[in-house]
Amino acid sequence: MGIETARYAVPRVAGSLLHASRLNDDVARLKYVSGAREEALRRLGINTVADLLTHIPRRYLDFSHACTIEEAPLGEVCTIVATVDRVREKHPRPRLSVVEVFLVDETGALQLAFFKQPWIARELAPGDRLAVIGKVEFAYGFKQMSSPHYEKLDERAQAGTIVPVHPVGEGVTVAWMRRIVSVALHNIAGLVDALPARLRARRGLMSAQAALRSIHFPFDFVERDRARERLAYDELLYLQLALRLRNDANLLGITGYAHESGKRVELLRSALPFTLTDEQEAAVSEILSDMADGSLIMNRLLLGDVGTGKTAVACVALASVADTGTQACVMAPTGVLAGQYAVKCGPFLDAAGISWALLTGATPAAERSRIVEAAGTGGLTVLFGTHAVLSEDVIFERLSLVVIDEQHRFGVGQRNTLRSKGPGADLLVMTATPIPRTLALSVYGDLETSIIRTRPSAGAGVTTHVLTEANRDIAYGSIREALAAGMRAYVICPLVEDSDDGEELDDIFDQADDGAQGQSHGRLHSVASELPKLKRAFPDASVAALHGRMSNADKDRVIEGFRSGEIQILVSTTVVEVGVDVPEATVMVIENGERFGLATLHQLRGRVGRGRWAGTCYIMTHAKASGKRSTAQERLEALEQTGDGFALAELDLRLRHEGEILGLRQHGGVALRFVDLDADGDLIEAAHDDAVELLRYAPSLQSVATMPVRYEVIRRYGDVFREVSGG
Repeated sequence: MGIETARYAVPRVAGSLLHASRLNDDVARLKYVSGAREEALRRLGINTVADLLTHIPRRYLDFSHACTIEEAPLGEVCTIVATVDRVREKHPRPRLSVVEVFLVDETGALQLAFFKQPWIARELAPGDRLAVIGKVEFAYGFKQMSSPHYEKLDERAQAGTIVPVHPVGEGVTVAWMRRIVSVALHNIAGLVDALPARLRARRGLMSAQAALRSIHFPFDFVERDRARERLAYDELLYLQLALRLRNDANLLGITGYAHESGKRVELLRSALPFTLTDEQEAAVSEILSDMADGSLIMNRLLLGDVGTGKTAVACVALASVADTGTQACVMAPTGVLAGQYAVKCGPFLDAAGISWALLTGATPAAERSRIVEAAGTGGLTVLFGTHAVLSEDVIFERLSLVVIDEQHRFGVGQRNTLRSKGPGADLLVMTATPIPRTLALSVYGDLETSIIRTRPSAGAGVTTHVLTEANRDIAYGSIREALAAGMRAYVICPLVEDSDDGEELDDIFDQADDGAQGQSHGRLHSVASELPKLKRAFPDASVAALHGRMSNADKDRVIEGFRSGEIQILVSTTVVEVGVDVPEATVMVIENGERFGLATLHQLRGRVGRGRWAGTCYIMTHAKASGKRSTAQERLEALEQTGDGFALAELDLRLRHEGEILGLRQHGGVALRFVDLDADGDLIEAAHDDAVELLRYAPSLQSVATMPVRYEVIRRYGDVFREVSGG
């Protein structure tokens, strides 16, 4: 940048930072905000001006297409703006309240009826201007609407405009929210855009200030959509930049680890009873290369379906830690899975002369004390564990590698707690849950990805069938055949007890599934109720229960009994979704399959067909009960048609948009407000490419031209840096 260019750029930067700082102003500094209203806003999560301006409308009233009462066509939904003439409350029978509101305009009268909403009689008064949206009917000489959407209009809401309806709570009315948003928009007038003008022009984006104004008070819906596009782009770009910048150890002012690969790595490789596949070798090479670069903090995702050999790859990374003379911690979501890591990795680590230990909630006190002391003094190289490793007294002398399996099962705070035990430690995330490309480019954009698609030992595989209750005998017949051949079976239930409400379940029915929705909420199967039924159905078999409410000792005892064959049928919740590896298990029956997400179903069926014997998974569902092919049924049938987890990930994304995506909720403590991960594929690609380009131009965004961008990254996503730096 030349001297003359810099001379004019510096005032622009200063102005941008000055106006951007107004977005960080406390909401209490706005006119009309004080006392009870301030408290009400804070209850809505609105603490700053930025919070307020991103508290976007949940819907809009379109008065540009409003009609008069006379023009309103019968049998159609329309918008009418009129004046309240009178309000009365009636009680046609006990416990039934009907509020009748009569509206008038210059062309006629309209009667509104609100059932069991007596407060409306106190809310509306003669003379109020009202906008109502509903279906127009005709009865008793009047045009009528039954329980329509309505909005009291103030002087700002005029016919011929689009009026926002913001989410509100107790102490805040929609009209007052509109007023305070207008005040906030006025206060940020002159906001200088953080994005370089050339970048905005290339992407055809409106300015930040125009976008904030138009998302609240659009001239038309085209303008509103352009505003959402700009706000979504900003979310994606600044998040990408934040996630990428946090891997720069120099920028964070911390010392990274330059791991070595020497004798321990060679010994561990020699101890493996198999040769790594090409994909495994590629993953090992990528991981060790990242770990060897002390100027960058590794953030790598090791993605591979069930049985693809991720554990062996992770073992090599652990050996590199031993060669470096530092420590590693492997955290798994369940004691079963943590124990399985110890069982699988332990012998290889022993062969390489690497010390290790397992720490879970079931670890005896004396053994726990020895493990904690060894970790704190550096006498322990690798610690496998569950949430137990997060305890305050678990301290590492030099923690340089954190390995987290199935990261989405941990809260952001839990992951940050572990990483804070080793500031600058490299991170390896492992998951069997495929991630769609748009998600990988956005909220997982900081994670370089290594993918293992092929199983080293293919196994016989699993076939999936979706059945209704009428065909239960097919599933039970398959269990009998498996038991007769000396095999084992799982029966998976959504609940532990019948009394559980099931609110936490992942119902995959759409509200649009007419007919199917009601059927999906039939009886939910529980472990407690199915256990005696299965004992009666299979009197010669040993049947046992497994669920998360059991003690760790009881769970371990049951799982070991199932592995040994002492238990032949395991009736369980989704606690077996990961970590239970029994090659002789060849049949799985999943009850209420419509109540689980595709990710969970895909993971569950991966528990069978893992050995030499083919597996069969039967998904029981009520979705077909109405006789109508529903959306839910199409979703379940996708499981019948493909075993490709990546294809299922893309399907789940299309069906769910940015909500629960194959079990992945949020990453880095960040939730996307404006982005639709399904519809915004092109925007996600654009933001990803632009983030890469900006960092290529100014690696730390320290140039004059990119300083406003840097400020905005820190303002929005400053917390993501603390995860790596430990503070």
